[in-house]
Amino acid sequence: MSDCTIGDHEIGDDSPTFVIAEAGSNHNGDLELAKELIDAAADAGADAVKFQTFRADDLYVEDSGEVEYLDDERRIYDIIESMEMPYEWIPELHEYCRSRDLYFMSTPFDERSAEELSEYVPAWKVAIYTSSHHPFLRHLAESDKPVIMSTGAHEMGEIRESVGVLREAGCEELALLQCVAAYPTPIEDVNVRVIETLRSEFDVPAGLSDHTLDPTVAPAAAVALGASVVEKHFTLDKTMEGPDHQFALEPDELDQMVSAIRATESALGTGEKRVLDVEEELFEKARRSIHAVEEITAGTEITEDNVAVLRPGERESGLHPKFYDELLGTVADRRIPEGKGVDWEDVER
Repeated sequence: MSDCTIGDHEIGDDSPTFVIAEAGSNHNGDLELAKELIDAAADAGADAVKFQTFRADDLYVEDSGEVEYLDDERRIYDIIESMEMPYEWIPELHEYCRSRDLYFMSTPFDERSAEELSEYVPAWKVAIYTSSHHPFLRHLAESDKPVIMSTGAHEMGEIRESVGVLREAGCEELALLQCVAAYPTPIEDVNVRVIETLRSEFDVPAGLSDHTLDPTVAPAAAVALGASVVEKHFTLDKTMEGPDHQFALEPDELDQMVSAIRATESALGTGEKRVLDVEEELFEKARRSIHAVEEITAGTEITEDNVAVLRPGERESGLHPKFYDELLGTVADRRIPEGKGVDWEDVER
């Protein structure tokens, strides 16, 4: 699989999942609120916090009408314009993220915003509705930064085209995220198995940009299927004004998500099957072996009546059960006390 590195963090099968706390535009135009979001992401144990950088006049025509899912009577152009993050925040937010041991990221939606961000982000995040914008993909690829691209609302053929455009333009480090363009996404539609499809099809790290309301189910399932990156929106309070708050996680839920991801990673283990240290006591006390069920005197034949396959508890184990049939019919070479584990040295062979 192709390598991908975000700052000092290796993205791939043998590395911890890279967790992106998506602050988006939930700063509501307030720099201090943006910093509080960074604090919440750091406290939850995320690896990066990501905002969105755009300008309305680079996204929508002015007479663009309304969008039903936002439940806002304003024109979508006006809504987007109200959500713009000032460019002058970028250096300060970058520095504040660094002070909290987080990577600062922000999704650019246009060339102008990408130029403002270029000095401050370790990788590009390509949003759903930009992932088929081939001229913009070429522009990002020319910067030599890694690219993390969401794939929602696109067919596999379109994704192949976009990946081809990025590769041809020089993008060497790429990760793809399964994503569903529904806010929120019903849990039955999240389709985390696409992560396996993307990884297999493109031989790149793959992950999940999750828009479900549940903080743990889809992220944990994604990690279990090999997600290298998990991204999820969060806010300080779902009841705040703004289009992205209601489907975002609150800080305690973000903490639950990160904890579930790390616990899932731990549960997955190494794949090597062996007897573990935590199994040692029961390995010794509960695995069955062959024991005398009555005192056996020297010269007595070993039969089903005087030996059985039992758990030893505190007693020393006898022969492995696989030798039971071979042991039957032998003759005791010495006295075998009741309960003793029977060994080959106890019988004539």
